[in-house]
Amino acid sequence: MTPISPPHFPRIDSVGLDGVLVRFAGTLSEPANRAALAFRVSVEQASWEGVEECSTSLVSTYLRFDPLHVDFADLSQKLHSLIASQDWYAVKLPQHRRLHRIPTVYGTDLAPQLAEAAKAAGQSQEQAISTLSTTQTRVTTIGFAPGQPYLGTLPPEWDIPRQTGLTPLVPVGALVVAIRQLVLFSVSTPTGWRHIGQTAAHLFQPTQDEPFLLRPGDEILFPSIGREAYETLTSDPTGGIISEPL
Repeated sequence: MTPISPPHFPRIDSVGLDGVLVRFAGTLSEPANRAALAFRVSVEQASWEGVEECSTSLVSTYLRFDPLHVDFADLSQKLHSLIASQDWYAVKLPQHRRLHRIPTVYGTDLAPQLAEAAKAAGQSQEQAISTLSTTQTRVTTIGFAPGQPYLGTLPPEWDIPRQTGLTPLVPVGALVVAIRQLVLFSVSTPTGWRHIGQTAAHLFQPTQDEPFLLRPGDEILFPSIGREAYETLTSDPTGGIISEPL
């Protein structure tokens, strides 16, 4: 039986003078993302003196520490002990996650690259909409822009490359696809990913107590809606999003 843990991982690396990165893989996989999310929670629960920040990327957990209160060697020893305490690739996902249903209009002039992306995935537009609207993806990490999620993973046929060029601008709420992942944009920005859906979601609300709507580990569905339904949702502060505990 092939082990889930990839060779040479987990691995602990120093990052500058005050950072530590615990890597669970070199490329994205469900077990490695699961490990990173669960490991972060355990580090936060441990409340080690001198650790000032903890966050996750796709397959890693990052710690920022105060070198005046703890040195890298001592912190590294604690991390090695925590790593050895259980199989992080098989651990349960953290509690208090949520499932969000985010209504999405696919294609039309709002998301003009659906046909191109579907062709690259070897599907018709109808098949693509069926797949994209029913596949439940996980927020693997938040990054690039405030509150912006990377979501994965899609079925293997959606391992399509990024564009060779750059789309000059996509709007807030744009759903884009590449390399078996979706990104839902929290800001208007250029992108090399194909714009296949449009939502009325506002993921970054800086005036709220919790400015980021989504958190790593949350699950997302993008049910398909028509153009008229989307236009109605643009005046809805929630964008029609329905959230529930997992």
